[in-house]
Amino acid sequence: MFPYLLIALGLAVLAFGSRFAILGASVGAILGVALLRLLPWDQSFWLTLLVTSGLAAVFFFGSGMAKGAVDRLTLILGAVAGAAIALNVLDLFRLSFGLFDWILAVVGAGVGAVLVIGFKQWAIIILAGLVGAMLTMRGLSALLPWLDGLLATSLVLLLSAASIAYQGGFFKRTKSQARPHRS
Repeated sequence: MFPYLLIALGLAVLAFGSRFAILGASVGAILGVALLRLLPWDQSFWLTLLVTSGLAAVFFFGSGMAKGAVDRLTLILGAVAGAAIALNVLDLFRLSFGLFDWILAVVGAGVGAVLVIGFKQWAIIILAGLVGAMLTMRGLSALLPWLDGLLATSLVLLLSAASIAYQGGFFKRTKSQARPHRS
């Protein structure tokens, strides 16, 4: 059941991730998945569900209530998303470097924060595409264990690019394209 929830949340973020509360929930969920990876013991289904959905709910409601502090919250979401994306990329390739994982998470947080500072709206769209694609792939790879490495990375990039193009408005038609002119 958990993989299906990740896939559903991932697809929602791919389509509507530029909405702040949905992006917040997805960042919370992917942070939960990344943190669970770092715990030294095996996780039960209920612990995984509790941590992931709990963080998703906290970030969802926190994002929804903090509309007045959008700039600060966007910066925090960008940093957390950057860290979570870095950890999940390692997990896609089934790599673990111990303490170096945390250093990569800090670097990812810095990249996410800088991206948000420089390009706020596009940063939200890009982060939503990456987070949504990674959530979707986490769910799919749990259902299809052979789906990892280069194939999983290619699918993450493809889903991310499609989401960024969709949310960035590249698929919208203008009125002149929708109907041909009659002379």
